[in-house]
Amino acid sequence: MLNYEIEDATKKLTIARALTGYIPPFRVIGNYRLIDNGIEPEATVQIEAAQTMIHEASTGNGPVDALAKVLKKALTPLFPELTEIKLVDYGANILDSRRGTSTEVDVSIIFTNGKRVWKVNAFSENINAASFQGLIDGFEYAILMKNSG
Repeated sequence: MLNYEIEDATKKLTIARALTGYIPPFRVIGNYRLIDNGIEPEATVQIEAAQTMIHEASTGNGPVDALAKVLKKALTPLFPELTEIKLVDYGANILDSRRGTSTEVDVSIIFTNGKRVWKVNAFSENINAASFQGLIDGFEYAILMKNSG
């Protein structure tokens, strides 16, 4: 049976972000915009990285795919290592089904660059917001891995 070590990127990012002097490689300006007509969702985002403002839009096969594509499209010109990144698993768990549609959702995403595998988790009452935060964390971790050697 195959066994792969899956790095806990959420834990490592939480620690890094708590340290004095940590500077993230990019930041989202404002928030994402998502238009989902049920057929072809479109996401837009504004990002600041390396003193550059980037505004991008992209469509996808679903809202999470559109969010992943727009982040990758916006970040890849400054961080070409992201061309190698693939999302290999996505899951969402309802944390308290008794709260119905207002319950928190735990989103889990597994990424790979073909050599390493890492996982992120994000929580929100909004599945798209949790997914977006997870995608941000997964791409940020990929950039940090590349920059740390």
